[in-house]
Amino acid sequence: MSANEVGSPEPRLFHETERGRIYLADALDVLRVTAADSIDLIVTSPPFGLVRKKEYGNVEADQYLHWFKPFAASFHRVLKESGSLVIDIGGAWNPGLPTRSLYHFKLLIMLCEEFGFHLAQDFYWWNPSRLPTPAEWVTVRRIRVKDAINTVWWLSKTPWPKASNRRVLQPYSPSMKELLNKGYKAKKRPSGHDISDKFAIDNGAAIPPNLIAIPNTESNSAYLRYCQENGIKPHPARYPAALPEYFIRMLTDENDLVFDPFGGSCVTGEVAERLRRTWICCEMNEEYLRGALGRFGGTSSAAPDSRRADDETNYYKMPHPGILWNGSVTRALPPDGGRQRIVSMPADGASPAAGQADKPAELAAMKADSPQLKLLDSSKTYDADPD
Repeated sequence: MSANEVGSPEPRLFHETERGRIYLADALDVLRVTAADSIDLIVTSPPFGLVRKKEYGNVEADQYLHWFKPFAASFHRVLKESGSLVIDIGGAWNPGLPTRSLYHFKLLIMLCEEFGFHLAQDFYWWNPSRLPTPAEWVTVRRIRVKDAINTVWWLSKTPWPKASNRRVLQPYSPSMKELLNKGYKAKKRPSGHDISDKFAIDNGAAIPPNLIAIPNTESNSAYLRYCQENGIKPHPARYPAALPEYFIRMLTDENDLVFDPFGGSCVTGEVAERLRRTWICCEMNEEYLRGALGRFGGTSSAAPDSRRADDETNYYKMPHPGILWNGSVTRALPPDGGRQRIVSMPADGASPAAGQADKPAELAAMKADSPQLKLLDSSKTYDADPD
């Protein structure tokens, strides 16, 4: 979508800080006047290719690659040889079906095969606070698990972008601390990995995995208070400040140039300002930018956290999947894969036996025995909410 296509105003400088600039503009128009090989990091969360239209202007999944191509070409031109492109992008569900769109994987392949980017690494942002959606498949028919992961593609112009994982280390786990305390005997593991005595050296912290756990639960930040006080509707799809901060820290130095082409409420700019990077954000919705001004009024929503390594609330635990596996399962799976929309919520948490949707007599008996049983019209088609 270019500025001309959607009738946006001419590009203009909306706000300027000590280190950054916000443009009310189509990012393509700003990119056209940006010098080649001048940007160190592009980090952004573009509109996702969802089934349902969102107020922030997403593009439908089947049109996404075509829409993204001019951005891809411009990103490659303006990035330095040592630069990186980081894209946070959520998945989507196919309309009316419990199957996933491949658009975000196709985007990755297109960026690498058609535009010459390299996949430096794939990351996965786990949002522990994500609701169990899509409700139709997860909480109603109970045939899928909740979708709680966004893919984050770290791409680069060459195979050797500047980076250091020393900038994003994590505390040692209790088991690693115990190993360091008791000592470790160098040996070959059953997997074939030869673990040397260097493994037992205390380096102060651990190298993180490519799974990033950040809840998206902002509810009382300076940004939200500013929006409320000024009658401004907050941007509905903000990523948490810790996500761009992770990559800004790992992939850039002070005074490097960070660019967010789909700036929204300028979370990226706020973080970059605090970390002493120069930055540019673009956004086509003026109301979102009026709200973004609340990020640069002296009280930062993205101020560094005073987090402690010994504070358990700073850790997000995932249970072993087998904790509630207990004995054999007596109920058969629905042979139709859940196509018929029957929902059962009896006291023991079980669901009705497969095939009973088309047995009225048995259904009546089940309903009599269990008032919690609900029968929904299986002749209708239901769309799943992709959020």
